[in-house]
Amino acid sequence: TLVTAGVYLLIRFNMMLVDMIFLKFLLLLSGLTMFMAGISANYEFDLKKIIALSTLSQLGLMMSILSMGMPDLAFFHLLTHAMFKALLFMCAGVVIHMMNDIQDIRYMGGISFYIPLTSLCLNISNLALCGIPFLAGFYSKDMILEMVSMSNLNLMIFFLYYFSTGLTMFYTVRLLFYLMVNDYNLMVVYNLYDEDYVMLKSMFMLLFMSLIVGSFLSWMIFNYPYMIYLPINMKMMVIYVMLMGLFLGYLVSNMKIYSINKFLMTYNLSN
Repeated sequence: TLVTAGVYLLIRFNMMLVDMIFLKFLLLLSGLTMFMAGISANYEFDLKKIIALSTLSQLGLMMSILSMGMPDLAFFHLLTHAMFKALLFMCAGVVIHMMNDIQDIRYMGGISFYIPLTSLCLNISNLALCGIPFLAGFYSKDMILEMVSMSNLNLMIFFLYYFSTGLTMFYTVRLLFYLMVNDYNLMVVYNLYDEDYVMLKSMFMLLFMSLIVGSFLSWMIFNYPYMIYLPINMKMMVIYVMLMGLFLGYLVSNMKIYSINKFLMTYNLSN
């Protein structure tokens, strides 16, 4: 998408930036960007804003791995992230259009019952964003996190990386609960159309790409494979963090604090 222009510029000019003090500042700032975007995506109720903040978090991931001196990994993650994030934006556009231009996720719910194919694309692209194994996002994200684990950085950068990965899973599960499992909330604009079959043509192409492009590009880009030598707990750390984020997202989605919509409680009165 368009927002990766700065990342691409720094990938092109990365040879001019080696051994500069700028890269250390860039590593700190992009790690904090990842962390901040993941935190604030958890407290948003706007569908487009959640997706935009997750894009910001992934951009922080690309910039931080770039500032550690691995531009090929940053470019690889840029390409795979482009696939499923474009699919995610298209699905969100279809959902907002079918909700009569309402973006608040507290209004939505039970979408998978009405628009199943769009929900399929939305869920698969969301899971590829989390880095579920053998989808597109897993290959790039897992390799980035393993290279971070191998490098001798301090504990704060390590914590920022892994905590931001867990937060990605967190807001994805929150979005999935708000969109898929609740009942349909806003009974006034009960105007769900059928599937938009014009959009589904390109969405299924992007769905296919976000399934296969991770493994395909990891064979095609790296002519010499990365030698990653880690103990089993460090190798499985991404999976641990993902399961932890999944569990915490499930628990927070089951809490009755945010799920009772304060606006819809005055629904009868306003009606």
